[in-house]
Amino acid sequence: MKLKALLLAGASALILSHSAQAEGVTIDEIVNDQASTADVVSYGLGPQGQRFSPLATVNRDNVKGLVPAWSFSFGGEKQRGQESQALVRDGVIYVTGSYSRIWAVDAKTGTEIWQYDARLPEGILPCCDVINRGAAILGDKVYFVTLDAKIVALNAKTGDVVWRKTIADYEAGYSATAAPLIVPTEAHGPLIITGNSGGEFGIVGSVQARNPETGELVWERPVIEGHMGMLNGAESTMTGTLNESWPGDMWKNGGGATWLGGTYDPATKLVYFGTGNPAPWNSHLRPGDNKWTSSRLGINPENGEIVWGFQTTPHDGWDFDGVNEFVPFDMEKDGQTVQAGATADRNGFFYVLDRTNGKFISGIPFVKNITWASGLDENGRPIYVDDNRPGNPSEAADGKKGKDVFAVPSFLGGKNWMPIAYSQSTKMFYVPSNEWGMDIWNEPITYKKGAAYLGAGFTIKPIFDDHIGSLKAIDPASGEIKWEYKNKAPLWAGVLTTAGGLVITGTPEGFLKVFNDETGEELYSFNVGTGIVSSPVTWEQDGEQWIGVTAGWGGAVPLWGGEVAKIVAHFNQGGAFWAFRLPKQMAAN
Repeated sequence: MKLKALLLAGASALILSHSAQAEGVTIDEIVNDQASTADVVSYGLGPQGQRFSPLATVNRDNVKGLVPAWSFSFGGEKQRGQESQALVRDGVIYVTGSYSRIWAVDAKTGTEIWQYDARLPEGILPCCDVINRGAAILGDKVYFVTLDAKIVALNAKTGDVVWRKTIADYEAGYSATAAPLIVPTEAHGPLIITGNSGGEFGIVGSVQARNPETGELVWERPVIEGHMGMLNGAESTMTGTLNESWPGDMWKNGGGATWLGGTYDPATKLVYFGTGNPAPWNSHLRPGDNKWTSSRLGINPENGEIVWGFQTTPHDGWDFDGVNEFVPFDMEKDGQTVQAGATADRNGFFYVLDRTNGKFISGIPFVKNITWASGLDENGRPIYVDDNRPGNPSEAADGKKGKDVFAVPSFLGGKNWMPIAYSQSTKMFYVPSNEWGMDIWNEPITYKKGAAYLGAGFTIKPIFDDHIGSLKAIDPASGEIKWEYKNKAPLWAGVLTTAGGLVITGTPEGFLKVFNDETGEELYSFNVGTGIVSSPVTWEQDGEQWIGVTAGWGGAVPLWGGEVAKIVAHFNQGGAFWAFRLPKQMAAN
């Protein structure tokens, strides 16, 4: 009992010490997060999601002196994939973990301050591992979503629940995994914005905005045409025009999950969300473009209205979700500054759009041997290779399996969830990509609540002997791939860039790796003992630059990867947050 009392007293003292110095996070600090070096108070090191830090204490010349300072274990048997990007505020790290857990940890020592575990019900239906990608913070609250499709607000100092709200019905296949996005509005003040997951269960993708103090819904925008939006408790407008690009009642369970979350641009005052695959995968059941699935959307955060849409894969038949992050940046081209945005799609093409109106500027293939399309037309619409669309089961002799095709990339994408990064120093994007293909065929399917709604089968296969993963540096103005780092296993981690000339990411083999942003030369490598499938962050603490990364092998690859899953079957799971620092004496050398 004495030991327990001492431990409780120590934890209380730690909470009090941080409470004394902690101040509420303001919306201005979130919007300007990229410029702040002491904190990381947004997913993406700024709501634009550029993942660029102005810190240059750790640089190309001294990064070899980087050393691990501490490691915090997530503990227990709840390991699986750990895809969380941490937040850092006033010496406290907030990091989420698998099975909808979150911790507050002392940033100097790795000592736990508090832990919150969501009570998940039986029957949750997460598609692609029990992961969580991160939290949001505003005022004195920290927010995250859970696998049973809820959003929870916690007291940032104590971890106590302030409010909990339901995003959607988990029994219908809905879940939630992305870090919430907090944006300013004139009409409502700051809003906390979330998407949803569950596209493989015939759900309907939507974007929701809530009051961060109360959790009350301010607006909701379904992304599938025919569904009604909500604003201030009443119906607002319909998304699109009923049956314009969906036949019959197929729109009612049309998919389009908004599962990766969004970005926000203070210049255009728009929120950008990507949308997932149409449901079911069998495209012969739903002729038409199937808007707005496999798309990027510009949304007005004041009322939830769609300002523009750009569909990367109309009438998707390969599960090429369009959820991948849309990153605002200013591009210098032909002597002009263009308000642009870039995205690396699952379908294998890298797009640059006008972020004010969604108009196509340019697009290039960023993976090799694409088979489903021969290129993009002048408007960015794919030029389909008709023979590479999986066949119609109704035309098969037995009516059970359509023509099998080998498609590149695989449905796990030229790039999946793992965030790209943009360097303000080099003006290049750094894209964690994968070179693989798949055998894919269609099957008959009907919708049933809470059941998988695919109508397809598949096997993922590598296409090169020496590598699957490929980290690429892309010049968005010219469309050139400047350098490439090849990795044997698939890359599944996000990327961070810094003013110190560094590109930082991780590998499933367990290595934190640092590259020269201009040349791709590998400058540093450290093995944390389990695969890294998360997004690194960096911050300044006590005059030193720190780098932190969540570690823990898992995610979709070992669950869905077919022949590729066999290649990585021996990788060990884990669950921890690692903090690295460059000692002052090393920085001075």
